Amino acid sequence: MPISALDAIDCRIVAALQADGRLTNLELAERVGLSPSPCLRRVKRLERDGYIAGYRAVLQRNRLGLGLTVFVGVRIGAHANVEAEAFLDAVVEMAEVVACHLVSGETDYLLEVVVPDLDHYQRLLVGKLLALPIVREVRSSIAIQTHKAGAPLPLDHLAQPARLPEKHGNVLRRKKEGRPPERALGRRRAEKNR
Repeated sequence: MPISALDAIDCRIVAALQADGRLTNLELAERVGLSPSPCLRRVKRLERDGYIAGYRAVLQRNRLGLGLTVFVGVRIGAHANVEAEAFLDAVVEMAEVVACHLVSGETDYLLEVVVPDLDHYQRLLVGKLLALPIVREVRSSIAIQTHKAGAPLPLDHLAQPARLPEKHGNVLRRKKEGRPPERALGRRRAEKNR
């Protein structure tokens, strides 16, 4: 379902659930202005269509002893599909890797790694990442301080009406101002010049 298929109520539902995934259906229905049955049907549709991928608790890394975050740039030796897929399969299986992005620039992949300390990172780096035959180069950047992580997705663009082409925008603006559209002005000018 394309983004345009999300109506205003769907947008309110995803925003409310992103802010608090523990809302009951009754609470959610009240927040978005629906009765419970239609609200639940919409939530199920949003889940089925892949807009809502799941629900989980947001945990505090430091409180759980995961005090080291490392951003790892990885260059691979070849981009053949089989070898690259094997690399991705291995990285996805590493619990310490909480995010993996294919990127442009000096590296091919950017990984976000969360571990208790430098010793654990060294074991991951040497024992797992560098052990992959396709890995050519690894560059690590250690996060000194985190100011924002795990933030909710920005959803403001979902609430914006589709922008009309400038020509249509001018017609609507003239109408709103109580002036006739330019086409009507053109006809009036043509009639005047006869």
